Amino acid sequence: MRRFTPALLAALTLTAAVTAVPAAEAAQPPGSRTDGCTSTACHFDVPPGAYDVRVVLGGDAASSTAISGETRRALLPETAVPAGERLALSFTVNVRTPEGEPTGAAGTDGLDLALGGAAPALDRIRVTPARHTQQIFLVGDSTVCDQPGDPYAGWGQRLPQYFHKGVSVANYADSGESTVTYLGNPQLWATVQPQISRGDLVLIQLAHNDKTTDEGTYRANLETLVAGVRDKGGKPVLVTPIVRRWFNADGTLNNGTALLVNGLGVDHPAVVRAVAAGRGVPLVDLTARTKALVESLGVEGSKALYLYNEKRDNTHTSVHGATVYAGLVRDELLARHLVPKGMVRVG
Repeated sequence: MRRFTPALLAALTLTAAVTAVPAAEAAQPPGSRTDGCTSTACHFDVPPGAYDVRVVLGGDAASSTAISGETRRALLPETAVPAGERLALSFTVNVRTPEGEPTGAAGTDGLDLALGGAAPALDRIRVTPARHTQQIFLVGDSTVCDQPGDPYAGWGQRLPQYFHKGVSVANYADSGESTVTYLGNPQLWATVQPQISRGDLVLIQLAHNDKTTDEGTYRANLETLVAGVRDKGGKPVLVTPIVRRWFNADGTLNNGTALLVNGLGVDHPAVVRAVAAGRGVPLVDLTARTKALVESLGVEGSKALYLYNEKRDNTHTSVHGATVYAGLVRDELLARHLVPKGMVRVG
């Protein structure tokens, strides 16, 4: 972790008026923000790293505020605060370049936060370098990645909002990647692996683009990723892929298209499960969880999870769907005691 001098630490902190207000700010309304924030956004000139963000939400009127950052990452779920009250909350955010997909645009330097929600109200904000962080790296494809624009969203993009301060999600998922291309592109695995430290979690979900990968190669690639995480002292977690919304006439998803069986007959979820069992790796069976959910919602109800209405897309998720699927991942991590319960937002 980069070391910071006291002067730099001070430079990284923005605070707004609380009770005592400097004379220069006396004419501003109570709770106004200092340089670096507007009514809808904040910017901090910080180098890449993990940062703790403490916000105080609320104002004279009733408010409802959500916070996102960098490439549309959900960092704080929408939170209501009654009129005249204030609520302090904290979260940890990963700042990197490129700020979204590893092979995408670099984005802007520093940390950018966006204020959303029905009636956003930010009273104070402070950003400081994170000291003790549980890092979660994500290795995946377009169903996981930080999607750059609406209406698309990956579940990894919506995952950070489910964690309190102390957990940083570094999403290195990238659109269009298979196990073959992820291992072969120096911007991907060769960039992620050196950053893994002892105790870091690395969630791996790759299958959607392994359409021409034979079973032996697919299995070997997963094992290579698992071994690479362990070589750095990290904890690999294998994740089966989210289902495609492809119904049979009987209302089930019991077909190869929905359940990620490729043209060579490779049953990707089955191979992931087998590697997890054989290598003693924790498994998040997202295929089983998403299959059950999509089937329970039915043909019509499940459309909102995907981009069917917008794009006739039964593979990629909407913001709503990505949020729901990220919640399933959170639940699985909790159930397997992979993250401390006290660092997880539930409900």
